[in-house]
Amino acid sequence: MIDTSFLDSLTRFNLVVNKRVTSNLAGPRRSVSAGHGLTFKDYRIYAPGDDIRLIDWKVFARTDNLYLKVHEEEKNLTVHIILDASASMGFGKPVSKFDYASMIGVGFAYLALRDNERFQFSTFADQLEIFQPKRGMSHLAAMVAHLNSLKPKGYSKLRETIMQYKKVIGSRSMLLLVSDFLVNIEEIREAFYLLGDHEIKVVQVLDRAEKELKFEGDLKLIDSETKGMLRTFVSPRMRVEYQQQLDEHCAKVEEVCNKLNIDYNLVITDTPVFDTFYKIIEG
Repeated sequence: MIDTSFLDSLTRFNLVVNKRVTSNLAGPRRSVSAGHGLTFKDYRIYAPGDDIRLIDWKVFARTDNLYLKVHEEEKNLTVHIILDASASMGFGKPVSKFDYASMIGVGFAYLALRDNERFQFSTFADQLEIFQPKRGMSHLAAMVAHLNSLKPKGYSKLRETIMQYKKVIGSRSMLLLVSDFLVNIEEIREAFYLLGDHEIKVVQVLDRAEKELKFEGDLKLIDSETKGMLRTFVSPRMRVEYQQQLDEHCAKVEEVCNKLNIDYNLVITDTPVFDTFYKIIEG
C-alpha cells in the first residue's frame, strides 16, 4: 500500500536527486552534448579531475582500468514502467514485493513528472495491462490508486509480455522493468533480447525470507502462482542447496543483463526504498 507519507517523501527525495542527477529525465529538446543523460553513448579512459561518480566499476572489476561512462542526453523520452503483478510478487511482510516494486515505479514516475516528461505505466502477470502515457499529477494519482487496489495474482508470462509490449514502444525510450524474475533463465534471456536498443533498468526484487530461507523442519509449502502444495523437511543441507541455486539464478540474470548493456539491480524489500532509488539511479 502506497500511503501519503511516501508521496510526501518523494518531494524531499527530488531535492536531493536534483543535486546528484542534474539532467536525468529533463528538458524539452534533445541535446547531443555528452553529459549525465539517459542514453549510453561510449566509454573513455578516466583522467585526473573527472567526476569519479561516472566511473564504471563493473568494467574496472573486469579490466583493472578506469573508464567513464559517456552519455548522450536524450530529451522528451517516454519513461516506460513495467511492474510484475503475478501472485509470487504478493509474498513478503510487512512490505510485499509488489508493494516495494510499486514504490519504485511511482518514484520513477515522479522523477519523470517533475520535468513534465511522459511516463507509461504497465503491469503484467498472465496478461499485460497498459495505461496510455500522459503528463501531470492526475496521471500519477491514477497510477497510485490503481496500484493500491491491485492484488497480485496469476503467473508471470515474461516473454509473452515483452513480445506484446515492444509493439507500443516508439522512439528510443527508458524502460524500468521490476520483477522477482523467479522464472526460467531461458525465458528471461529471450525476453531481454526482445527489449531492443533502449536505456533499460532491470530491478530484481526479493524478500529477505526467500533470499536467505531461515526456516527449518517440517513445512507445507504452497506455490503462490500454481497453488500446488509440497510437504517437505527443510534440513540445514537443503537450506545451503537452496541458497546456492537462488544465488546462481540471480547471477545468471545479472550475466544476461551485462551482455546486453542492461543495468541490473538486485534489491531486498527490507532495504529503505530511497536507498534503493539511489542505487538504481546511479547505476
